[in-house]
Amino acid sequence: MTVSYRQPGVVLTDRRFTVPLDHDTPSGETIVLYAREAVASDKAGQDLPWLLYLQGGPGFGANRFIRKEAWLGRALEEYRVLLLDQRGTGHSTPANRQTLPLRGGPAEQADYLSHFRADSIVRDCEAIRPQVTGGAPWTVLGQSFGGFCAVAYLSTAPEGLDTALVTGGLPSLDAHADDVYRAAYPRVARKVAAHYARYPQDVERARRIADHLLTHEVVLPNGYRFTVEAFQSLGLMLGGGDGSHRLHHLLEDAFVRTPGGPALSDAFQEQAQALLSFAGHPLYALVHEAIYGQDARPTAWSAERVRNEFPGFDAAKTLAGDEPLLFTGETIHPWMFDCDPALRPLRETAELLAARTDWTPLYDPARLAANEVPVAAAVYHDDMYVHTPHSLETARAIRGLRTWVTDEFEHDGVRAGGPRVLDRLIALARDEV
Repeated sequence: MTVSYRQPGVVLTDRRFTVPLDHDTPSGETIVLYAREAVASDKAGQDLPWLLYLQGGPGFGANRFIRKEAWLGRALEEYRVLLLDQRGTGHSTPANRQTLPLRGGPAEQADYLSHFRADSIVRDCEAIRPQVTGGAPWTVLGQSFGGFCAVAYLSTAPEGLDTALVTGGLPSLDAHADDVYRAAYPRVARKVAAHYARYPQDVERARRIADHLLTHEVVLPNGYRFTVEAFQSLGLMLGGGDGSHRLHHLLEDAFVRTPGGPALSDAFQEQAQALLSFAGHPLYALVHEAIYGQDARPTAWSAERVRNEFPGFDAAKTLAGDEPLLFTGETIHPWMFDCDPALRPLRETAELLAARTDWTPLYDPARLAANEVPVAAAVYHDDMYVHTPHSLETARAIRGLRTWVTDEFEHDGVRAGGPRVLDRLIALARDEV
């Protein structure tokens, strides 16, 4: 049963689809996909082309818009939009600490989650496309990991695409996770240096908080063990357009005076808890490194291993001297499965995924070199989450792809830029600029 309802200027319709868990075994187990169809109120009765939106992540459901926000208003000028909760996210047969035990033990859970990468997501899209469009190709808009999925789509089922639009999500076609993180840590250090240049008072604030966490055991209200490494991971915010400002406001009121001496304030702990918890997106932690697995090499906690090559990120060594504390970025570590109550029951499952050696290629360079689908991509000049040189190398490898390289936006440009980013990409793909 479909249900339609209205928001300001938009008609939304809830849609559900049944697809195979393993598309190579179509008669086997199935899962449910959920998506919201969106159309402008004044175009609800019109026959419009479709735009499929693939959210970043992995592990996040599609945006829950409440009006023509961000890029959606521009899209609704000419498209019906399908906001897909990718498998395992949102309302699409969720995968988390509560549901995964239905699969069995950690080995069964890891096998199940091996079907939650870009290749399976693309096959989901192709399975539901005839039900949505009547068989016509659609335009795909992929943000971040959604862009990885768009490149996989171009590699495996380009006949399903009218146009591909990518924002901050052109992946390397062949880099191992180690290559990704080896490039990432220096980039993150640059973002941290830029933050301290903007807010020099945060140097001492960050050092003070880190010192407190090294010398005190802090457990957040939800049971999260708040370690210094967890504090450093808040640097993830620095990849967004307003992230530096948000981090600054978080740090400025971290401590309060108590009868027992200075302590981290309840307000600070509450905000940190919301930022650190994976309760709403556990797949992000579970399969994040797996999105880079394409051969027999295990990912083997790549971000943790590679971090050891960059001693500047060692908080204890930093505090023994007088250097600014370095925050970290988009990295997943084993300690997260000890600290976060939403992840603790899944630690062994995560270990098995990290050790897996049967990952298959996600991209087809030969097919991409012969691409005939119009493609346009926004590449952010110093994107903290996706290595710009990797993106540009891939752009050159996809026939006909047009890039818009800009330092006007950070990784979240498609959200922060309102209609401008999508408008530019549509024009590029149509060869109008």
